[in-house]
Amino acid sequence: MNHPPAPIENPLTPSHVTQQRRHRNRAIAASALSTSIEWYDFLLYGVAAATVFPRLFFPESDPFIATLLSFSTFFVGFVGRPIGAAIFGHFGDRLGRRKLFLVTVMMMGLSTMGIGLVPSYQTIGVWGAVLLTVGRVLHGISLGGAWSGSVLIAGEWSDPKRCGFATSFAQAGGPFGMVLANGALGFMTLVTSEQQFFDWGWRVPFVSTIVLLLISLYIQLGIAETPVFEHHKATGTIVPAPVSAVVRKNWRQIGLTTFLRTGQQVQFYIFTTYVISYATTRLGFTRGTVLNFVMIEALISAMTVVLFGRLSDTFGRRRLIAFGCILMIGFPFLYFAMLDTKSWVLVFLAIAIALPLQDLQYGPQAAFISETFPGSLRYSGSGLGYQLASITAGGPAPILAAILLRQFGTSMAIAVYMSACSVISLVSVLMLRDHSGTLDHE
Repeated sequence: MNHPPAPIENPLTPSHVTQQRRHRNRAIAASALSTSIEWYDFLLYGVAAATVFPRLFFPESDPFIATLLSFSTFFVGFVGRPIGAAIFGHFGDRLGRRKLFLVTVMMMGLSTMGIGLVPSYQTIGVWGAVLLTVGRVLHGISLGGAWSGSVLIAGEWSDPKRCGFATSFAQAGGPFGMVLANGALGFMTLVTSEQQFFDWGWRVPFVSTIVLLLISLYIQLGIAETPVFEHHKATGTIVPAPVSAVVRKNWRQIGLTTFLRTGQQVQFYIFTTYVISYATTRLGFTRGTVLNFVMIEALISAMTVVLFGRLSDTFGRRRLIAFGCILMIGFPFLYFAMLDTKSWVLVFLAIAIALPLQDLQYGPQAAFISETFPGSLRYSGSGLGYQLASITAGGPAPILAAILLRQFGTSMAIAVYMSACSVISLVSVLMLRDHSGTLDHE
């Protein structure tokens, strides 16, 4: 590796230990809450893309084409994520984790509010879709920069031996944000008529993100900068151009991290976004029913993410992720077989267990990927590796799933696609070294 471990010396006085514990707990809490809000904003768009946007912003298109166009605006957010990782990674390694995390959360909240105010096709024509796309790009850029900040704030303040547990709270923001997103749209579905929901009800969850944003900013203002960054600042080892440096020195780790994320990203967005469209249009379930199923799935996942993050501290990150990849080589076939029965019980069970099983990979990923890069390049390296998969895997997943179903007429084609992506992830995790317990090293 390019970064031999050099431990940071920390004073061990009782007052220091108490202060460090307070900073650690606040950092983990802020990481969990802020990433939940970030993902609420990001995934709220995904749910709306599957249920609302085809009708409001592409009403003159064939239903299949409208769905593809809607998911295409969903995809552009993923294109923005590696851009955000590069931009915020540069400044995160130079100016600190905390400052950049604040900026990304504000950027995400404001762009979400803007999306909620975009007029429909009937009011401004195609400009509505254009404005949606702009808002979605800002979504992607902010989320691309926020992930590393949230993970490093939690991880670099924690005990290295419990880093998997600490950083898993940032990962839990994904499913918990999905709970909030589905819950918000589900609630508006209940309290409004069909016409009211499409007229204005869907906008309420987008605009009301300002409340969550203010809560998040209040908590983040009490966080201190991480010891790892302060160490590099004090020793003069901050890298002038961290993005170019990490690409030059750690290109292999960036590439393997991207491939590692491939299977997990495809699974996540098919299990949480595409399934909404699939279950409503092909299986005949109502929007509210499917949103409730996915919300329960995400609620379970918010707990299993933390569980598997904690288990990775005991059994090793690579071993747990590899087991998750093997499981997901076969599970997609069972998943769609259960969905295609159209049985209320089996459809619910398939949806409810899908994301928690995927968490075998997702829970330990934050610590595993962060520990792969040296502290001076960690914001940039971990962000680039993590977010590049958004272009190759996460973003295209709902689009490719819709195309595969249309082309082959069977959901098993989607299962084959998911299985192949899991094989790619398995090979990648076996090629990466396990650096568990080294996040406090240079």
